[in-house]
Amino acid sequence: MSMKGWTLVYKTPIHSRAEIVKGLLSDRDIEAVIVNKKDSTVHFSHGQVEVLVPDEQISNAENIVKNEITFR
Repeated sequence: MSMKGWTLVYKTPIHSRAEIVKGLLSDRDIEAVIVNKKDSTVHFSHGQVEVLVPDEQISNAENIVKNEITFR
């Protein structure tokens, strides 16, 4: 799936983490979408869930992801 004009800022195998990242970005007025690249045909899902933002917001989004989000 190609989303022209959108750039990946975060990926994880855990869907809830992607939702948290998207929510934080949205709280900071950065539009974000989640793209689920997991294979749902397999009992144990493989793949990643990705968070993408518009190209013009990539710098701000990357700073937020890098400096404000930590999962342990």
